[in-house]
Amino acid sequence: MAITTTWRVIDMTHKDSDGGVSLVRWSLTATDGTYSAQESGKLRCTADPSASDYIAYADLKESDVLGWVYDSLKEGDETAAEAKKRIEDERTAKVQGQIDRLSDNSFGVPW
Repeated sequence: MAITTTWRVIDMTHKDSDGGVSLVRWSLTATDGTYSAQESGKLRCTADPSASDYIAYADLKESDVLGWVYDSLKEGDETAAEAKKRIEDERTAKVQGQIDRLSDNSFGVPW
């Protein structure tokens, strides 16, 4: 079975006065339906309502916020897309390792 990855925004903290997001809690799950590996984290944000790319809290989509997360995970000269793929590849490899270790094992008792 193929290993799939799912990114989610679990929760956000924002200011009531201007809607600026100050904290994002996110997770990534890789699974083949039996085995899974998860990574999660927090992203601290500094909102600037006067910025041209500011998105009001009520108008945010999960894809907008995940874009911030991917951007925050960059290492060196990586793009956000490369950082996203790197993290997904790490979690996928962990699941594949679980499959490989257990694929030749059976469980139970002989009686």
